[in-house]
Amino acid sequence: KVICLNRQIFLNGSSVNCPRKHSGWQEMTIAPFIPYPARPSTSGQPLVSRVSHYFDKEHYAYVGHRIVIQESIEHFGAVVWPGALALSQYLESNQEQFNLKDKKVLEIGAGTGLVSIVACILGAYVTATDLPEVLENLSYNISRNTQNLNMHKPEVRKLVWGEDLNEDFPVSTYHYDFILATDVVYHHAALDSLLATMVYFCRPGTVLLWANKFRFSTDYEFLEKLCNIFNTTILAEFPESDVKLLKQWDAQ
Repeated sequence: KVICLNRQIFLNGSSVNCPRKHSGWQEMTIAPFIPYPARPSTSGQPLVSRVSHYFDKEHYAYVGHRIVIQESIEHFGAVVWPGALALSQYLESNQEQFNLKDKKVLEIGAGTGLVSIVACILGAYVTATDLPEVLENLSYNISRNTQNLNMHKPEVRKLVWGEDLNEDFPVSTYHYDFILATDVVYHHAALDSLLATMVYFCRPGTVLLWANKFRFSTDYEFLEKLCNIFNTTILAEFPESDVKLLKQWDAQ
């Protein structure tokens, strides 16, 4: 058990932001710590066993399917944030407008994989990408929730924004119908690299669907930069979570 006070989780002397919506304090259950066996050390010093810092699994229902997501407190990318819920809900409710069946879909900053799983259920060829340290949990969630589906098998790949794009995703081979992104814009130092990544993948005919909780002036500055590059329209707004869902297409 851990204590969450005013949406701060206190664990091992440090704290992280809690993704749950609540006020005051709340007792939360962390999945049991499962130590990995200590490996022999060539230096003669014992290696410290690693432990798991995963939350209890969260349950969602989209497109008639029960989706179970494992979250982690170790990385921002291993938590389901409001933008992912907003985009998942929108894709479920607007299947005629955005028909993903047999479409090639790339999610950048896929995090827990919830949006990619929903896109897979809707029949897309999905490639879910994120930083190397997030891929283990991302792969686990996607495999768990899609292994028994009669759908296209999704792919999980490393993607560091702005790095090795031509080498890992050459233009001659990779073209996506949809780019999905949720809560990828916040107060971090990789916004220019994120913008370059979006521009790289958004070729003529590609649609970018981006859902984001707008918190800081830098979020709106990023949006302004995107609007100067792409045609942009707001598809939906979710006032309860300050999330905007935008469609952007056709690089000018």
